[in-house]
Amino acid sequence: MILKKIIFGLALLNAFIITAQTDINKLDASGKKDGLWKGTYEVSKRPRYEGTFSHGKETGVFKFFDDTKKGDVIATRDFTANDGSAYNIFYDQSKNKVSEGKVIGKNYEGEWKYYHKASKIVMTIENYKNGKLEGPRTVYYPNSKVAEEMTYKNGKREGIYKKFGQNGIILEQTTYANDQYNGDAVFYDSDGVVASKGKFLNGKKAGMWQFYLKGKLTKEVNMSDPKSSYKADSKPKME
Repeated sequence: MILKKIIFGLALLNAFIITAQTDINKLDASGKKDGLWKGTYEVSKRPRYEGTFSHGKETGVFKFFDDTKKGDVIATRDFTANDGSAYNIFYDQSKNKVSEGKVIGKNYEGEWKYYHKASKIVMTIENYKNGKLEGPRTVYYPNSKVAEEMTYKNGKREGIYKKFGQNGIILEQTTYANDQYNGDAVFYDSDGVVASKGKFLNGKKAGMWQFYLKGKLTKEVNMSDPKSSYKADSKPKME
């Protein structure tokens, strides 16, 4: 009698396992993924991802795992907005955020944040449109002070670029057009005093540039004709 109960119990357990197994990775009548799906790495067969589909469409939050015995979550994709987008968060193996932002299809969209290594401090904030950088991009030091400010248009640098030291002192203010230096430029020393200034044309220095030492003009050079230059306290001459 006891043996029969054991055999019956094992049969029920086996049936439960088979049923549970068939409840994942299912297709609907149209051949589309439906319900809970779990993927595995091809070689190790360890879990690679898990998430729920509704007739071929991702719903809720998907989790992605690294290919180790521990199987840490290295990314999540949140589809709950139900607008064709997914909010992605990437993690290191210590569960620190690496980056986060929205994706539509395969394209980045809107604001993306990147973090300093093993830190909650934001390193970079970027903005995207149709997968290309669009709008302001700001880089931060680990002390959260601004390191760089730039604007992008259709994936290319456009407008004023500023660079700062960790103490907040400006080191550079230049102008970009079509992803290269174009226009007015000023470079500063570590004390925030002008060191040189002039203009760029298509990525190269052009026209008259002025050079300073501790705020005092020491030299002017025609960068369109570098052989011609003169010291600020003397008459123009050929050097």
